[in-house]
Amino acid sequence: MKVLIGTKNPGKIQGAKEAFEKYFENVEIEGIDVSSEVSAQPVNEEILEGARNRVKNLKEYARKNQIEADFYISSEGGITNSLGEWVDINCVVVEDKQNFESIGTSQGFPIPDKYIDEIRKTELGKVMDRIFDGKDLKKGKGGINHLTKEEVTRIDLVRNAFIMALTSHINEDIWR
Repeated sequence: MKVLIGTKNPGKIQGAKEAFEKYFENVEIEGIDVSSEVSAQPVNEEILEGARNRVKNLKEYARKNQIEADFYISSEGGITNSLGEWVDINCVVVEDKQNFESIGTSQGFPIPDKYIDEIRKTELGKVMDRIFDGKDLKKGKGGINHLTKEEVTRIDLVRNAFIMALTSHINEDIWR
């Protein structure tokens, strides 16, 4: 099974691979860097918009380069206060070759209000790198690994978001 993901981020690729391997055999995931067409730090609706844009751009890239895939997927991290408090979530989009789309989200973790302005001006990953003296934490286990005392990684968050999105694909009789 060929899966294209709209990123080169190794943590996102690993999370997607782990999710797909729970339900499918012989999974091959190829990461392709495509634009989200949203700000560097997506906020609220931009999170899903960015994930959808990545899939759209991924499909266009595949078409131009004559690459066929079974699934086109993406993951966009961002901050939201849609529940009244600031949290960070990952939103994923999974689209199969028949253009059936599903979405999923990870569990969210709280963001202290004192960092929101800085995060919105830059991005959460840069603020986490500063707080935890890290370098590109978002490409590996993520700042969440530090916040949870090594209990949860960014890979876990992305994997779980993809599992949520895949529920529509592995239970086709309910959704289609």
